Amino acid sequence: MKPIELSFRSLSESAVGNVWKQVFGHGWPGWKAWYLGRLGDEPAPVEKCRRMLRDFMPGMEHSWDAWVSSVGGDEDVARFLSFWTPPRYLVNCSQAAGVDAQGPWLIRNYDLDPMLNETTLLRSAWRGYRVMGMVEGMAGLSDGMNEAGLALSLSFGGRIERGRGFGIPLIMRYVLETCRDCQDALDALRGIPCHMSYNVTAIDRAGRVENLMLAPDRPLIRRDDCWATNHQLGVEWPHHGRLTGTVERGARLDDLLKGETSGADAMLRAFLAPPLFSTGYDRGFGTVYTALYRPATGSVTLAWADGERHVWRLDDFPARALDVTYRAAGSAACAADAPARPFSGEDRRLHAIAARNTLERREGWTNINPLPDSRTETGETA
Repeated sequence: MKPIELSFRSLSESAVGNVWKQVFGHGWPGWKAWYLGRLGDEPAPVEKCRRMLRDFMPGMEHSWDAWVSSVGGDEDVARFLSFWTPPRYLVNCSQAAGVDAQGPWLIRNYDLDPMLNETTLLRSAWRGYRVMGMVEGMAGLSDGMNEAGLALSLSFGGRIERGRGFGIPLIMRYVLETCRDCQDALDALRGIPCHMSYNVTAIDRAGRVENLMLAPDRPLIRRDDCWATNHQLGVEWPHHGRLTGTVERGARLDDLLKGETSGADAMLRAFLAPPLFSTGYDRGFGTVYTALYRPATGSVTLAWADGERHVWRLDDFPARALDVTYRAAGSAACAADAPARPFSGEDRRLHAIAARNTLERREGWTNINPLPDSRTETGETA
């Protein structure tokens, strides 16, 4: 495969302002192409989006207004940033949580086409707690932690069902901005409709773990184990399950957590090796980054396959730029010369979206393609 090169950024702001505008300017060209191409003929009225935010995420309406107004957004921007019943979207990941001698930990691999990732670690204090996490959908998060010591990560649940509800990245942000521990997160997630099936793994400063299965067509389910890949009550989408190796990854995590060396250091090494680490970048399924959250110290470590590590803390959050290269052998990162360089590569992100949108039928599992409305269209037999 041809190497893929990205620049990661760490950015911080308290109130919605110039940093948010940078994040939006970087993400919206690609997201807009995807969103408008999948929106359909009868998009939800913006006022309906407002009512849903008001009903299910108290206070988030005010953040939404600030995001939209600060970038001079139109109805398409407002509708997208509400995350109300968006088109289908998948993120294929592995995650696990536990406690070792240094306290609680949460580790995740984020698997996607690298060119579709927004490459931004953002610390914000837009409402409620200070939060730091990896940006997803500009205003949302794929993983993160707040100042109370609650850490969350998401993975796709491996089901094609879609319903009325919010996209998971905004749900993640809402929980981190309003909840102090796993009990709060559990209570909040029970009351917010999610438009697709996702697994959310949470751990708090006390070491309590909640492993939750969200779905649009059944109530929230709590799992007893402390890991998640890309299935829930079993593999319900066999084609996707085979291509992503969700069962094999889950078995590896289960073995690791039951072993004698299940501390974060050993787990991090395992996350950077097969079968948890994927190099299928040219097929839309490669490990873009590995994140280790430590609630006791308020820190996050981003790691790549070459052994490079970079640490940020809620109380010590430097602005950095990292150049990351993805090859068939894995990922490699190095500090960039100019932390304040402007974002680049929007045209490449648009090309990546176009490529994902035009893959052959047999690649219909990919992160950006529309999914079939029934299993009879997946090529699977009963």
